[in-house]
Amino acid sequence: MSTAPSTSPAPKTLGGLSRLRHAWINSMRGLRLAYQGERAFRQETALAVVLVPLAFWLGRSWVEVALLAGCVWLLMIVELLNSAVEAAIDRIGPERHELSGRAKDVASAAVWMALMMCVGVWGAALWARFAA
Repeated sequence: MSTAPSTSPAPKTLGGLSRLRHAWINSMRGLRLAYQGERAFRQETALAVVLVPLAFWLGRSWVEVALLAGCVWLLMIVELLNSAVEAAIDRIGPERHELSGRAKDVASAAVWMALMMCVGVWGAALWARFAA
């Protein structure tokens, strides 16, 4: 991952569509960096490519589809935030510190909880669809 500072203008100096364009460019850069640098994000992306379309088949209503697809998207969002926490902590320095470890562990726990929620929602939907 690149450690060079961003060359884009300060967001506060931009307005309207220009601000939205720069925000979109920065977001796409963040997704690309996460995909290139985080194995877990690549795995979750592959999972999403399968599960999000499957949600439209498995869900019996728009609410079920939203829950099935939404928990997959939420897992990816939490993984992005976990990656951001890890990058910020690693930027501070390589030495071990209790607070750095705590921050990384809590962010990792958030990913685990999102994953368990995803497993639970998909498991319940599969059970309702095929076990009944």
